[in-house]
Amino acid sequence: MPTNPFVSLFGRSPIGPMQQHIAKVHECAAHLVPFFEAVMEEDWERVEFVQQEMVRLEREADKLKKSVRMHLPKSLFLPVPRSDLLELLSVQDKVANRAKDIAGLMLGRQMSIPSPLRRQMLLYVRRCVDASAQALKAMNELDELLETGFGGREARLVQEMVEELEQIEHETDRQQIEVRRTLFRLENELPPINVMFLYQVIDWVGDIADRAQRVGNRLEQLLAR
Repeated sequence: MPTNPFVSLFGRSPIGPMQQHIAKVHECAAHLVPFFEAVMEEDWERVEFVQQEMVRLEREADKLKKSVRMHLPKSLFLPVPRSDLLELLSVQDKVANRAKDIAGLMLGRQMSIPSPLRRQMLLYVRRCVDASAQALKAMNELDELLETGFGGREARLVQEMVEELEQIEHETDRQQIEVRRTLFRLENELPPINVMFLYQVIDWVGDIADRAQRVGNRLEQLLAR
């Protein structure tokens, strides 16, 4: 009988599957860049292809999340409670969920981005995806943190990564304000319903960075214990 790969991973560490999960989450979020590029080119065949890839990746992340929950032992000889690891898992999962939401809405409505907004919007999307990448980078240090008992040089390294993640998120906040200002100046030239959904997409893109930052916040809480 074949060995369940998650069981074998948990035999060594409970962290490996969580790191696999956030890697899949980030892969889904990172597809927002080619997705928006295709939207701006109005290449709807390409838009749909990328959106379907994001759906696939989000489902794979969901399977990983469920496997982690099922196989995470009830009692672990770890310096952190099991509940904290499960909460961290839930927080990072929300990044992929929001990326899938954005792609689904924009494809479903065949939303276009006004030309004066495109450059700003793409820079904003890329920076929000940077936040997801930074959360992944920090999470990839979690096994080392466990081995060092959440102290020493490794803890300082992760703290610096979390601080950089916070800085990226602050930058996305500023970018969001600028994108919204540009859209406000264009409002009279666009159908009101289109404007409404564009504001929603702008907010949802910002959620990618916000949710990535929450991963960093959870790591900080683990460091503080």
